[in-house]
Amino acid sequence: MKCGNTVIYAAMARKIEGILFDLGDTLIDFAHCSMTEMFLAGARLGHEYLQEIGKTVPNFRKFHFRQLWAIRWNCLKARVTGREFNSLDVLGRFARKWGYELTEAENQELAWRFYQPLSKAATIVPGAEEVLRTFKKTGLKLGLVSNTFLSGAILDRHLETAGLRDMFETRIYSSEVEYRKPHPEIFRIALNAVGLQPDNAIFVGDSLKADIAGANRAGMITVLRDLAGRRKPGRIKPDHTLTEMTELPQIVAQYE
Repeated sequence: MKCGNTVIYAAMARKIEGILFDLGDTLIDFAHCSMTEMFLAGARLGHEYLQEIGKTVPNFRKFHFRQLWAIRWNCLKARVTGREFNSLDVLGRFARKWGYELTEAENQELAWRFYQPLSKAATIVPGAEEVLRTFKKTGLKLGLVSNTFLSGAILDRHLETAGLRDMFETRIYSSEVEYRKPHPEIFRIALNAVGLQPDNAIFVGDSLKADIAGANRAGMITVLRDLAGRRKPGRIKPDHTLTEMTELPQIVAQYE
């Protein structure tokens, strides 16, 4: 157990120069969304898009279920292996299997149509935008580290529409670098990209296993976003816990 003096000394010894954030359910809430329903709605938009650009596609039922199970299988494999996949590769394989070719731009647009219903249903965490703008003004370096099978361009497009993209100097997506949190390599990549040392960086996330355990091992200061205030960390312990994003500036102030 850490005594109070130890915590205070550690805070005084570390000066925060930047903050890395998880994305889903940390800055943008998806928890209230039914992923099955969102994928169904997205598949309809994707199916319609392919017909609009003159592609001969299978009936919707086949189009939907084949890709749904392909995504589920790849998600399971990614969790087991710790290595990410990219949904663009999955879409491309089905295109070739079903006898049509897509340009890179068309494949990106198809991926966006699949994701669009979820982007509209998701909401920015209360207080997150205000806090990010405050940190940006003070000169702190900000970055994202997200486990996702979506291409970075798709999530960047969502962040752009939400008015958050320009907040972050770097955005690291597991689909682009292969490694998934809690693998230490994805944290190392993010820290190098934003120009931070672990001792001078905070990581904020909602997952004890992926975010907190991984960032702890990387040597960062960790903050758990516990919306309900009910999580009881076991062997994985964050340095700080918050229930509202507006509490984060007070945590950062401890290291000034």
